[in-house]
Amino acid sequence: MTKDHPFAEYVRILGKGPKMWRDMTFEEARTAMNMVLNGDVEPLQLGAFLLLLRRKGETGEELAGMVAAARDHFIGGASNGAVDFDWPSYADRHRQQPWFILAAILLADKGYKVLMHGIEGYADGYAPTRAALAMFGVPQAASLTAAATALEKSNLVYIGLEHFCPSLQSLFELRPLLGVRTAVNTFGRDLNPFRASYQLQGVFHPPYKSLHLETIKTLKQPNSVIFKGGGGEVQRNPMKPALVDAIVGGRMEAQEWPAMTDQSVYKWREEDLAPEQLIKMWQGKLDLPVPELAITGTLAFALKMVTPDLGYDAAETRAREIWEARDKARFN
Repeated sequence: MTKDHPFAEYVRILGKGPKMWRDMTFEEARTAMNMVLNGDVEPLQLGAFLLLLRRKGETGEELAGMVAAARDHFIGGASNGAVDFDWPSYADRHRQQPWFILAAILLADKGYKVLMHGIEGYADGYAPTRAALAMFGVPQAASLTAAATALEKSNLVYIGLEHFCPSLQSLFELRPLLGVRTAVNTFGRDLNPFRASYQLQGVFHPPYKSLHLETIKTLKQPNSVIFKGGGGEVQRNPMKPALVDAIVGGRMEAQEWPAMTDQSVYKWREEDLAPEQLIKMWQGKLDLPVPELAITGTLAFALKMVTPDLGYDAAETRAREIWEARDKARFN
């Protein structure tokens, strides 16, 4: 009799009959993803595993195990660099400007160390993160070591996933073959390469908020805010109340931030997607009240994380003051 492939065990867990399949434990998910990232699985097994997991619905424990596996594969190992904020950027199709980059710059200008990380994203007809960061001269590191070094001089640094976990990056590239996103697109946001104390999470589908909350709770992330973000990024929509799942000092809490404006219509997908628009916004050459509130509203989330006693209004007022006091000529 032909002996089962070692990875068949994990496909079997997810793929047995209606009353026999089950969720994986943390360690099972970690072992399975380690085998995937090591290249110890056959393509047929990988496709089956990812799609069965998607069809079943991932658990936070499973995703946390996969994060742990990815961290096992970080080039140079996981770093404990001096970083305050972890800022994932993993949406691949930006049909609106990444205004959140200006919020990250403002946060860095206040002295906080911010590591942004993510995937490249599509360029033609879209507004990817990396091109926008380049407009502002934000360092883009080619390794975790280089990122740590860059953070000694710059408070905001970006690193692409391909530079610190290329085996995971290759799984993102399966989407055109499978036709759907997989667990990889979810747990990639939770990697937190430098174990920052504060983590911002913007998700596209609201049901994923609780899943990320369960994941980062399992990973013992001490502080985080998770909300429905514009385009699936860390970008607040100021026209709607923000329902935030948060971890504050290791304690979970629900936050309901009121809408920042009475304006209810702004066509994000009709924005001019040229990266230069972000520079113009910084310089005060654009009159776009809703995106401006998106910037300050996103910053307010971060400010409240580091000062939990701040009320919502106070956090937004402080963010607005920081925006108004920016050096508009800085990026000429």
